[in-house]
Order: sequence, then C-alpha cells, then structure tokens
Amino acid sequence: MGVLSAQKVGLFFGSDTGNTEEVTEMVKEQWKYSELEVIEACDMSVEDYDRFDVIILGLSTWYDGDLQSDFEEFYDNFKTIDFSNKIVAMYGCGDQYGYAEYFVDGLGILGSVIIENGGDIIGHWPIAGYEFDESKAQFNDTHFYGLALDFENQMEMNESRVKEWIAQVGAELEEKLIASVPG
Repeated sequence: MGVLSAQKVGLFFGSDTGNTEEVTEMVKEQWKYSELEVIEACDMSVEDYDRFDVIILGLSTWYDGDLQSDFEEFYDNFKTIDFSNKIVAMYGCGDQYGYAEYFVDGLGILGSVIIENGGDIIGHWPIAGYEFDESKAQFNDTHFYGLALDFENQMEMNESRVKEWIAQVGAELEEKLIASVPG
C-alpha cells in the first residue's frame, strides 16, 4: 500500500489486566501497512500525539463506564489534544453482560473528545452480534466508534474480529490518504 506505507502510525494502549495488551500484540502482528510505534498509556504525553497524523487507541472500560486507569489519569490532558487533520482508529475491551449499561464506554468517551477536537475517526464496528443495554461507544444506531471486544463472553471471536478490523482500517486509511494527495 503505497501512500499508507509512508505514514508512521502511533498506537497508544492502556491495559490493567493484560487483555488490551493481548489485543495490542494481535494488532502489532497483523499490521502490515506502515511503521507502527507503540506507546503504553502510562508513558504517553500530549507531545506524543502531536508526532502522528494517524493514531490507533486501545483501552478497556472499567466498572460503571470508567476509562482504563492510565487513560483516566491522562484524560484532562487528552481533552487538550488538537486532533485536526488526524485520523484515529480505536479498539476497546469490555463486558457486555456484566456491565451491560457501560459496554466499551471508553471508546465513546475518547471518541467524543476526538471529534470535538477536530479528529476523523475510522474503523467503526457494527453493533450486531453484541448484547448490551447501553453504550457511550455507539457512534450511531448501527456502529461503535471502533472495534469492541469482550474477553469475558466472546473471547473466541477476538482474533477474527481483530483481523477483520485491521483489514478494514487499512483500507479506509489508504482511501483517505489517497484522497488527500494533491493532483
């Protein structure tokens, strides 16, 4: 993929139990489109976000819709990031039965800030195939802001979902980057 291969992509992830880290490893293994720099959320800074035009975020949702602990600590700083001219894709882990009112809320919490601060989110994922009551992660009636994964109830689907999502994100990125090239 020509245009995309010239892009350096920043992948920021936070993981408290290791599940999001496991997904991050899957993403790293399957990402074949460009250079990928991985930064743990506990080490990220606002300046790190400034270095990338393409960003991937990975996090989990805790308890009653709380962000993963590192993203929670960074949230006030996150709200100051200018996402203008940045393309962002996200994946999140949650429990659709145990926390049916808050399933992958972290995607929506961060997603709304990204849009409010001028960002372009790609990689929306269908809500079909999940059972939950409410979610801030719903981009619209049919899709989440990003890939939703459930280690508690649908772990066997994670690998295939990640693979499909990576292909989707790669294609959407390539399309957006080609459209942005002058001439």
